[in-house]
Amino acid sequence: MHFTRRTLAGTCLAGLALAAAGTVAAQEAFPSKPVKIVVAFTAGGPTDVVARLLGQKLTEAWGQQVVVENRPGAAGVLGSEQVAKAPADGYTLLMATAGNLTVNQHLYPKMRFDPVKDFAPILQTAAVDFVLVTSASSPYKSVKDVTAAAKAKPEGVSTSTSGNGGAPHLAAALFNDAAGVRLLMVPYKGTADAVNAVLAGEVNLDFDAASQVLPHVNSGKLRALAVLGAKRSALLPEVPTMAEAGLPGYQFSNWFGLVAPAGTPQPVLNKLQADVARALQSTDVRARFQTMGLEPGGGSAAQFGALIQADSAKWAAAIKSANITAQ
Repeated sequence: MHFTRRTLAGTCLAGLALAAAGTVAAQEAFPSKPVKIVVAFTAGGPTDVVARLLGQKLTEAWGQQVVVENRPGAAGVLGSEQVAKAPADGYTLLMATAGNLTVNQHLYPKMRFDPVKDFAPILQTAAVDFVLVTSASSPYKSVKDVTAAAKAKPEGVSTSTSGNGGAPHLAAALFNDAAGVRLLMVPYKGTADAVNAVLAGEVNLDFDAASQVLPHVNSGKLRALAVLGAKRSALLPEVPTMAEAGLPGYQFSNWFGLVAPAGTPQPVLNKLQADVARALQSTDVRARFQTMGLEPGGGSAAQFGALIQADSAKWAAAIKSANITAQ
């Protein structure tokens, strides 16, 4: 066959058009197979529940199965590393926590991945209300009572934690800095044990997720002294924020968010962001979040990335100041 310059150019243009069409079709087809969301903690916890709720919604939207896989170990490091090293194609995602992405790197210096650089942010999925509680029989009726007692006797007021570097420990460490006190930190094996310790009167305080302490507050066994975020919790509307309770410099927040391996194609990230945002707006997901003390996330991938960067810097300073080390 004889090719002229014109027919050769036309053939090349046609080939490019077909390639472009194929690329667009491939992008539009995502997902064309099951998607896995890794949770770096045991089943049944808040991170797992959020992943499964969103997984169900995405399965319905895509017509492709979304599978949640639990990979606990080393405070979330093992599961996070699995996703960081997975193919960057959007088919393996991580339902991360603030601990996974902004805390662990400052506690575990020998991690084999970078939680900030090795993930592409998709969307913050939830914000977690935290609450300062004490036993209903405790003499402390307010944050000011706790602060006064702690200043009068350093380490005379105790608080339970779920282990070194966990969210309750970090919340208590921030309280020490903001209030100028030194609470006695008493580590337990997990959140359930930490809550039981304050219920039993073994310790005076607990800084913990609303979902963990709310049943005991509602039953009258625990007294809520303050919520730790920037605004009051819809689940505890009568309980003041730390700022309202007398510590304007204190704010502690925890969150969950969905991330993919760095290098995942932008069109895939865009689709994931849009579909996850839509799922978070559904009535049943929002209702379930409320019962768990969670506020649905949203915003953009860029905003989530900025949050990760800011919290990483904040926790680096706080962990160094409090001399917190991993167990």
